[in-house]
Amino acid sequence: MFNFLTQKFSSIFSSFNGNTKLTESNIDDALKQVSESLLEADVPNHVVIDFINQIKQETLGKEIIKSLNPGQQFIKIVYERLCEFLGGKNAIAPTFQIPSVIMVLGLQGSGKTTTVAKLANYLQDLSKKKGKTRKILLGSVDFYRPAAIDQLEILSKQVNVEFYRSSQADVIKAAKEIYNQFKQKEYDYLILDTAGRLHIDNKMLQELQEINLILEPKYKILVLDSMTGQESLKVAQAFDQNIGFNSAILTKLDSETRAGAAFAFRYILKKPISFIGSGEKIEDLELFYPERMATRILGMGDVLTLVEKAESKIKKSEQDRLANAISSGNFTLQDFASQLDMVGNLGSLSKIMQYLPGMGSVKLTPEIMEKGEAEVKKFKAILNSMTVKEKVFPRILDNSRKQRIAKGSGTIVIDVNLLLEKFEQSKQFAKLFKRHGNFKDMFK
Repeated sequence: MFNFLTQKFSSIFSSFNGNTKLTESNIDDALKQVSESLLEADVPNHVVIDFINQIKQETLGKEIIKSLNPGQQFIKIVYERLCEFLGGKNAIAPTFQIPSVIMVLGLQGSGKTTTVAKLANYLQDLSKKKGKTRKILLGSVDFYRPAAIDQLEILSKQVNVEFYRSSQADVIKAAKEIYNQFKQKEYDYLILDTAGRLHIDNKMLQELQEINLILEPKYKILVLDSMTGQESLKVAQAFDQNIGFNSAILTKLDSETRAGAAFAFRYILKKPISFIGSGEKIEDLELFYPERMATRILGMGDVLTLVEKAESKIKKSEQDRLANAISSGNFTLQDFASQLDMVGNLGSLSKIMQYLPGMGSVKLTPEIMEKGEAEVKKFKAILNSMTVKEKVFPRILDNSRKQRIAKGSGTIVIDVNLLLEKFEQSKQFAKLFKRHGNFKDMFK
């Protein structure tokens, strides 16, 4: 996500190394590179000009903070302006009143139908954290894309919410029927998937306008395909002028998108980005925090989001158990296996790296990432071929046992030795934290 901008910005900031102060000359050189990077990322030219002018004005007129070197000072200013362009440091996470109709808009191919299910899953998880349950109804009036309604029905079962299929063939009548079901059964939320087209057309806009008047949705959310670049901004403007919407969800940010739409959306539309789609799985919907996205773009990672993912996908009891094993120094191969499972629950290695400071700008080829994923799978197979005793007391692993384990896991003895080598490195890491203490704080 935003890897293109991250790599560009990281190389720009490194150019300040060795400079003792910010000057008009080195600022101009850096801003020229920033400008070129943003234009390459498909940010509209007038947005780039405004962004660059703001940074230049603030950089030249700002008193240098003594504790920061020139590069750090420049990064701080760019970070603050990035936050502002993306929505501000104090952007508030969206809330949905009960009862509410949530109308989801967008063109075909934007990931709209899947996003409807992701949003339902998000609302469910949010209510569970509060110890509550919500009655959620999904409905669709997308009669223009073959199997769109069938797809939403299947997805509703995956997220364990109810779905209603209208008997009407007319878009407006179907919307009324679905809405009546929502009212009669007293659901908390109705999330309505609307019809999209490959392009904006008058008939689609007229239908959406009528649905908007009849249902009076409390929330209208626009789903935008971030891969379409500046075209997505034109789509957003057309929807806003004809129907209006509260916020946007940007999809496909896990792709090779250059992020120009995300960068410019808030500045041009003056509306918030509420969520981003970061994958194809139902749970791959993240709240959009401008300050966190700014740190990702600048190569500083996003540890807070990674921690939140860990808290939602890994049981606290398992976190505590592993923390105790590591902090006590009694770290076994069984704990090592649990550690690998935890990492697997958080997603692929490439996805996790995007959240780690300094890793977003690292250029790792797909082949290297694939090799890393394969190594993890191999390690899991080896661990599954071990007995409980061998996992707890790895010192008993002689050559005979290693050969048996290798045969059982479809690997070779060299692979088993490599696993044990990695395990020893993890044990040394655990001992280091034990000496310095407060390791459990990392899991809080």
